[in-house]
Amino acid sequence: MQASLSLSVSNPAAIPRSGHGFESSLPFPSKPVNLRFCGLRREALGFSSTSSSSSSSSSSISAYRSNRNAARSKKVWASLGGDNGSSSSAPKSFDYDLIIIGAGVGGHGAALHAVEKGLKTAIVEGDVVGGTCVNRGCVPSKALLAVSGRMRELQNEHHLKALGLQVSAASYDRQGVADHANNLATKIRSNLTNSMKALGVDILTGFGTVLGPQKVKVGKDTVVTAKDIIIATGSVPFVPKGIEVDGKTVITSDHALKLESIPDWIAIVGSGYIGLEFSDVYTALGSEVTFVEALDQLMPGFDPEIGKLAQRVLINPRKIDYHTGVFATKITPAKDGKPVTIELIDAKTKEPKETLEVDAALIATGRAPFTNGLGLENINVATQRGFIPVDERMRVIDSNGDRVPHLFCIGDANGKMMLAHAASAQGISVVEQLTGRDHVLNHLSIPAACFTHPEISMVGLTEPQAREKAELEGFEVAVAKTSFKANTKALAENEGEGLAKLIYRPDNGEILGVHIFGLHAADLIHEASNAIALGTRIQDLKLAVHAHPTLSEVLDELFKSAKVSF
Repeated sequence: MQASLSLSVSNPAAIPRSGHGFESSLPFPSKPVNLRFCGLRREALGFSSTSSSSSSSSSSISAYRSNRNAARSKKVWASLGGDNGSSSSAPKSFDYDLIIIGAGVGGHGAALHAVEKGLKTAIVEGDVVGGTCVNRGCVPSKALLAVSGRMRELQNEHHLKALGLQVSAASYDRQGVADHANNLATKIRSNLTNSMKALGVDILTGFGTVLGPQKVKVGKDTVVTAKDIIIATGSVPFVPKGIEVDGKTVITSDHALKLESIPDWIAIVGSGYIGLEFSDVYTALGSEVTFVEALDQLMPGFDPEIGKLAQRVLINPRKIDYHTGVFATKITPAKDGKPVTIELIDAKTKEPKETLEVDAALIATGRAPFTNGLGLENINVATQRGFIPVDERMRVIDSNGDRVPHLFCIGDANGKMMLAHAASAQGISVVEQLTGRDHVLNHLSIPAACFTHPEISMVGLTEPQAREKAELEGFEVAVAKTSFKANTKALAENEGEGLAKLIYRPDNGEILGVHIFGLHAADLIHEASNAIALGTRIQDLKLAVHAHPTLSEVLDELFKSAKVSF
């Protein structure tokens, strides 16, 4: 499947937990469980470059922590059954307490938490620090979206006139926009590198391969050992068969972020969050967009009601058309004066539909795990559709269904939830376990956002998913809504288009899901996600105080409008 590599969200039970793209990255556990929040208290560490006594003291503290953590970890592993199947070939002494393969956002988060916990830590990176998010994903895309947001404001004469503003025609410099995105990625990459070096994380350059229990090869010749290993190798753009990518006229998100051209007409294959964000950028900069979506509706991963409103605001008024329920079976790059051609077939009948001719095509069909060449065969681990199987504590599972001792996998490579901040949270959760605290991350409390204008954000279950769960478990579901048109701050900004939706249990006040479409939705969602994580009930949230006038009052009114039995 192309635009969505999962089944329709209207049937969430059929969607595999490990999938490609935003739609299938949302968690749909087969058995709902009550999990604890990743509420991690950061320890304060002192550093001094001038005082030898301080340095000595820090070394003593680190040694104490290392010994303490080793003892605690041994106890925890025994209680968790972590030593089953341990190999006699495992080393008796180690170069590091923890080695992390992959220096993306997930690996970085795990490394920083590990050194704060006193673990001697190394991180292996075969490409560049920052991984997909920093270099080819969320960071540079937000730079482009910042530009598209400014352009929309300057181009909206009606909006400006309502505010009493007059602005001459807005224009942009393509190379300047591209440089802004590249410079931001460079800056954030440098910040991540410096933060790890400052805290004493060893950065090992080279491709990491697992040689066996607690052994990693870095590059061609270097072999290092560690008591525990975390795989955090991330993902790459997924390109379906029949699509020829030339990097110029048929591109992936990796190429699009370089903004080497602004085509007059571009087809975007896939209407998930990647496709939506790029449609926002391209239309703001003057392109016409055609969506090609395999499912019967656009934005299949979002709550249906939010998706319909978002389509009315983000799609219909803009220079965007779309084809739903179709596959792009063959895409040929532009050549010798001929345009890009896209051959479409009916997604159900497989009958030919039509052939599109456009200036460029962006393949936004999700992402595939980057797990080839990791040496998983050396530890009897077989991937599932490329994903490394793990349990709820991110411990790797081998081909026999047994846990692999001292080996974990976080982030896109395990497919549980393909979001950068989810990878970081998983890494922190693993480090908590290694340092003596059993911990399970609640993926239903992890928010997600689409940075269009306006933004879309969500946490927990969609309404169809919640109702399916309620039918299976025998409880009632209620829905509350509030509009941005009732919010003073939104009206002051002349941005009243928006909706917040709460899905909950009226019998006990449990929040099942929250979905927001509107101004700064990505910032507003965290009050709801933290409430889910901490198990806070609606009856308590009704008593919370919010500053006036602020957008946060959208959530305040939402919780207050919910009808709870007690």
